[in-house]
Amino acid sequence: METDNRITAILACLRGGVARIYAQKKLDELDEELGTQDWDDFIKEIKTMFSDKFKAVDTKWKIETFKQGKQNTVDFIIEFEVLAMKADTDELHTIFLLKKNA
Repeated sequence: METDNRITAILACLRGGVARIYAQKKLDELDEELGTQDWDDFIKEIKTMFSDKFKAVDTKWKIETFKQGKQNTVDFIIEFEVLAMKADTDELHTIFLLKKNA
């Protein structure tokens, strides 16, 4: 029961958006289960659900479609470098994208 109480306390702190929906789903699952939840499985699930993998994919898409347009060249280069670091692209691909998008 102590594990279930810890999990319930953590889920009660999740507010807003996807976190709130996940917490409600998990609380409903806890109500239906007869046994206790495994702490290690819960931690692994939380880390998987809220990892930065989705942000990395989103950043890779942003750098692929990022165009200079009428933006100042220095501002474009700075923002492009930040996106390249976040997307974790290799140097060759970064140079290709820079030539393509500038």
